[in-house]
Amino acid sequence: MSDLAWIGATITAARPQAVGALLRYFRDLDTAEEAFQEASLRALKSWPRNGPPRDAAAWLILVGRNAGVDAVRRVSKLTALPEEETISDLDDVEAPLAERLDGSHYRDDVLRLMFICCHPDLPATQQVALALRIVSGLTVKQIAKAFLVGEAAMEQRITRAKARIGAGSIAFGAPDAVERTERLGAVAAMIYLIFNEGYSVSAAVEGDRAALCDEAIRLARLLLGLFTAEPEIMGLTALLVIQHSRSAARFDADGQVILLDDQDRSKWDRALIGEGLALIDKAMRHRRPGPYQIQAAIAALHARAATPAETDWAEIDALYAALERLQPSPVVTLNRAVAVSKVAGPEAALAMIEPLGERLEAYFHFHGARGAFLLQLGRKDEAREAFSQAISLANTAAEAAHIRQHLDRLMEG
Repeated sequence: MSDLAWIGATITAARPQAVGALLRYFRDLDTAEEAFQEASLRALKSWPRNGPPRDAAAWLILVGRNAGVDAVRRVSKLTALPEEETISDLDDVEAPLAERLDGSHYRDDVLRLMFICCHPDLPATQQVALALRIVSGLTVKQIAKAFLVGEAAMEQRITRAKARIGAGSIAFGAPDAVERTERLGAVAAMIYLIFNEGYSVSAAVEGDRAALCDEAIRLARLLLGLFTAEPEIMGLTALLVIQHSRSAARFDADGQVILLDDQDRSKWDRALIGEGLALIDKAMRHRRPGPYQIQAAIAALHARAATPAETDWAEIDALYAALERLQPSPVVTLNRAVAVSKVAGPEAALAMIEPLGERLEAYFHFHGARGAFLLQLGRKDEAREAFSQAISLANTAAEAAHIRQHLDRLMEG
């Protein structure tokens, strides 16, 4: 591995910890981010020559803090800095700093950083964008490209989020036990949103956006490292890695979507599947089921089936029924209907989703599933109409092309 490669990987891994500590010190996101960037630049110069430090995060925090203080002094020479003990408990020596980073400071700094990015005062779109910029370190250009929006629009989105935080309504203090519990769900939801943004792509843009899946998994593993005994975080991580294990089999050579039953299962990443299965098995032993655990258990049943015919659809139906009770949603019911179609036939599945028409009228997958059930029942004219509605609502060219295949077969029939 080249110097730039290992340094880049090390800096990326240390970023949440270092930026979180710098945020605790400076109480300002922009200052913390700039200090970290300066420390990263100095690492690129120093580490190839001197070798990696014993603790990369500690080195980056110490260098970043000193660089940030210098920058603050240059900008405001006449304004005295607050007393050291009022704004930081970091020492000037790397060794004791590194020792403390193994304990509660590390946990609190990373949580504070994630919690600020996922504060309920921020809209979900700003939470995701800010987390990708501050926690993950993606550039505004990368984030804009991933979300298929203009760079200026994304810059504005992130700037607005920072402005809300800078206005002082969002506390920088260490999260207490109650707040951790309440806000953990928001952080998990943010990570899940990032993953879905990367997962819902066509092959044509997969290189631009699928990296979001990798980043979401990295953040989920980071969160799991902080909450090692939390079954829902185990479930979230399991769900993401099992879903991502199928990425190499999701599109054909022409970029067309390949449905789960038609995928080449030899292309599934068995290492990711193994990680996910171990996590969901461990989570279920806690006997505190939650939405992410149930979704991961469903994904695990697909992953364990060597062939489509071996899929335990009855158990998947039961799991979706449990998810409906825990988290009622027309989309959950729609997903359950697919399992019902396998167990009880398309007529039962169609009866289940027909009442959802008004709420899911603008949802691509509703019309696609309805068209598929109608087609199985031989109601071709109604199926053609449903597929046409689906095409008009397709989010990607791949989705539209997949539905058009059904229409082409109907025309040929």
